[in-house]
Amino acid sequence: MNDMTANNLKSAYGGESMAHMRYLQWGAFATKEGYPNVGNLFKAVAYAEQVHAHNHFRELKNEAGDSSVTAGAGFGLSTTSDHLQGAIDGENHEVEQMYPAFMAVAELQEEKGSMRTFHYAIEAEKTHAIIFGKAKEAVDAKQDFAEDTVHVCDVCGYTLTGALEDNCPVCKVKKEMFTSFTTGK
Repeated sequence: MNDMTANNLKSAYGGESMAHMRYLQWGAFATKEGYPNVGNLFKAVAYAEQVHAHNHFRELKNEAGDSSVTAGAGFGLSTTSDHLQGAIDGENHEVEQMYPAFMAVAELQEEKGSMRTFHYAIEAEKTHAIIFGKAKEAVDAKQDFAEDTVHVCDVCGYTLTGALEDNCPVCKVKKEMFTSFTTGK
C-alpha cells in the first residue's frame, strides 16, 4: 500500500475511533440531561463510527507496526445542544474536507479497497450530519428527538431513522445486515 493512503487510513481510523468514544460519552450525557432519544442516536452513530474504524483497520491489514496517529477531535462535556453542534461540525468536516481529500489520494494511487472504505464512510457521515441536525433542532426547542429507533448498516455504517429499505443505499446489502438501536434497549 502506498504510504500516503496508509497514513490517511490511519488518520481516519484514529478519528473514527475517537468519534465512537466521544459519541458514547455524549450519548450518556444526553440521557442524563433528559434526552433519551438523543442518547440513543449518539449510541447508534457511535456504532456506525466503529464500523468505519473497523473497515479502515481491515484495509491496513498488511501495515504492521507502531504508528503515531493524528486526528482532530472535540473534547469535553457541555450541553446536549453543544454536543450535537460538535457532532454536526465533525461530520461536515469529514464530508466536505477530510474524506474527499483521502478519496482523491486513494484514487490517484489506485487503492481500490481504500476508495471503498472512504466512500462508505463519507456517505454515512452525510446522513449523520442530517440526523444530528434534526436532533439539535428538537433539543433547542427543549424537546427530545422524535425518533426512538435508529438503524445502522453493519457493513458501511449508513444510518437512518424510520422504516428500513430492502437494501442499503450505499453498499447494497440486505436490510437484515442492519443493527437497530431503540431507546431503552
